[in-house]
Amino acid sequence: MTTTTKTTQSHYLMELEDRYGAHNYHPLPVVLSKGKGVFLWDVDGKKYYDFLSAYSAVNQGHCHPRITQTMIDQAQTLTLTSRAFYNDKLGECEKFLCEYFGYDKVLMMNSGAEANETAIKLVRKWGYEKKGIPTNQAVIVAVERNFHGRTTTIISASTDKGATNNFGPYMQGFQIIPYDDVTALEAALKNPNVAGFWVEPIQGEAGVYSPQEGYLKKAQELCKKYNVILMMDEIQTGIGRTGKLLASDHEGVHPDLLILGKALSGGFYPVSAVLTSDEVMLTIRPGQHGSTFGGNPMACAVAMTALQVIKDENLIENAAKMGEIFRQRMRNLMTKTNLLTLVRGKGLLNAIVINDSPDSETAWNICVKFAENGLLAKPTHGNIIRLAPPLVITEEQVHECADIIEKVILNYKLG
Repeated sequence: MTTTTKTTQSHYLMELEDRYGAHNYHPLPVVLSKGKGVFLWDVDGKKYYDFLSAYSAVNQGHCHPRITQTMIDQAQTLTLTSRAFYNDKLGECEKFLCEYFGYDKVLMMNSGAEANETAIKLVRKWGYEKKGIPTNQAVIVAVERNFHGRTTTIISASTDKGATNNFGPYMQGFQIIPYDDVTALEAALKNPNVAGFWVEPIQGEAGVYSPQEGYLKKAQELCKKYNVILMMDEIQTGIGRTGKLLASDHEGVHPDLLILGKALSGGFYPVSAVLTSDEVMLTIRPGQHGSTFGGNPMACAVAMTALQVIKDENLIENAAKMGEIFRQRMRNLMTKTNLLTLVRGKGLLNAIVINDSPDSETAWNICVKFAENGLLAKPTHGNIIRLAPPLVITEEQVHECADIIEKVILNYKLG
């Protein structure tokens, strides 16, 4: 490849993925090779603002120097022992996580999907051993448009045909109700076999849908009333993304069981966690659940530094402030064009809705134009564009990015 031009290099790398990789993603035609803070660079050296943050995994910014140093130090010391032995980082990290989020116990895994699978097992086990649900009759209530991962168990609770079509048979034990519907929730929870209510405080993958104010609080009250575990999936919404440590904090809700991932490592390493009470966690006994890599020394060291960065750099407060500035710019843009129909979100988890059919390619084409102008974002569910930069973004950078978005939108021609 010594004679390959930069442009040819991009095509070559994309063709490699197409030829040898599974076709389970549809990326924008950009080949990235470097990241720092809010910026990414492609193999041709072009610089971009990152407005996806690896689906909110890179809240602390790309290649944060403190997390980088922690990872280097730990990689040179000890990376993996398995859970066949104790290691000098796991207990320290477990204490850190429990005190940071306010729980009795934590179980560390790797991916967000693994954390959700862990949550399902814990809640079912609690349902049988503590609530007294008859064997194999436990129900977990989930909501429409949810996204918790793509394992065969998790998609059994999905209403997205793209996630479920031709992947059956599906697992039993889930009841799906409308999101943000207190009446439907109470009706479902009256079933004595319900062990848990599984919900995202904001539905990120679905298009950044927030429930009406008070929904989460009422859900918590109903779960207590009917002795049901409130399972809050904050994998995308947590760790400062929405201008609070957790999105559920906007309503003062402390879920019975908290599911975390993504920014738990700042984008350096797959780390996820489930936090809950002694009563729930201690239903799992040796040999009943685990992971070779879950809770490894590298993951533990990285997670502690990643979370400390969130506090030390006031990234939660910055997300709240920068998010309001960004949404105001988008609301102002709506007055200049009918191409945008809605702006919504909290903190730096936002979305704009394009005035076209969800089946059209308009949002995709707009994101291609964003990239041409130095900003990376991605559509979700057709005509919705999610906009979520790293939480280290400055006010000046927010305005620069809003200028790019405005330029593209005002110059875009439908049809």
